[in-house]
Amino acid sequence: MVKIVGIKFKDAGKLYYFSPGGHKVDVGDNVIVETARGLEFGKVTLAETEVKESEIVAPLKSIIRIANEKDKKKHKENLAKKEEAMRLCQEKVDAHGLEMKLIDVEYTFDNSKVVFYFTADGRVDFRELVKDLAAVFRMRIELRQIGVRDEAKMLGGVGNCGRGLCCNTWLSDFEPVSIKMAKVQNLSLNPSKISGICGRLMCCLKFENEVYTHLKKGMPSVGERVKTPDGMAVVTDVNILENIIKTRLVVEEYSKEKGTEEKLSTELYNYSKEEIKRVNKKNNNKKKEDDLADLDGELLKEIKELMKD
Repeated sequence: MVKIVGIKFKDAGKLYYFSPGGHKVDVGDNVIVETARGLEFGKVTLAETEVKESEIVAPLKSIIRIANEKDKKKHKENLAKKEEAMRLCQEKVDAHGLEMKLIDVEYTFDNSKVVFYFTADGRVDFRELVKDLAAVFRMRIELRQIGVRDEAKMLGGVGNCGRGLCCNTWLSDFEPVSIKMAKVQNLSLNPSKISGICGRLMCCLKFENEVYTHLKKGMPSVGERVKTPDGMAVVTDVNILENIIKTRLVVEEYSKEKGTEEKLSTELYNYSKEEIKRVNKKNNNKKKEDDLADLDGELLKEIKELMKD
């Protein structure tokens, strides 16, 4: 087991492990650590604990020192310089006629490097731009192309739910999201309803999926025949979160001999999944459907676009 502390460099950023290095730190303390980019100013978000060696990336670097007032002042100065750095970089981008959108800029704590983040439709030849920026800033320059999800995470915004974007406020890592998750949650496959401002499938589909998958166990599908306390019925709607299954009772069975059609009650009867018995459960699970099988044309094209990384 190895002793570590967890440190983040952004509120909704990734958690990195560092060795305490003999320092006694608490959650919320600011510290100075050495990273691949140089010295960085971070915040302790996970108190000292022990983890398996397989969970760390060797070699494990140590905390250099607990941030003092001078360090905190320097960090604030670096943040204050971002606006001017963005303006100067945008001027150079325009001068070179490059098709790229600047998203954010970061100074390393020791001012040894400045990193510019941008988005672009394809690859961008920014070699001349780097030379111009190096002459202006007189430090190492790094231009890093990011995707639309990272752009949303950096810029922030308001989601369809009316709250701040999950990726910008608390979600540390992006995880794969599939259209099957939207189906499990009984959501409309309308691209505008299941996509975030980044134009990709909403992240909440992923972290809410586990709850829906658990609650959906034992739930029948719409159109399925079930046995209820009042007799046989056909499912017309399912509410997973409230555990309500809406059905119409079978008042007359289909008979080929008598030439009669199946008749259902006009009234709806509600049951919980504990009150019903699925009579053809095995048959329903035999065929595994393609998540996109029932989509076609423009809708299929739009959904595939949402599923891109």
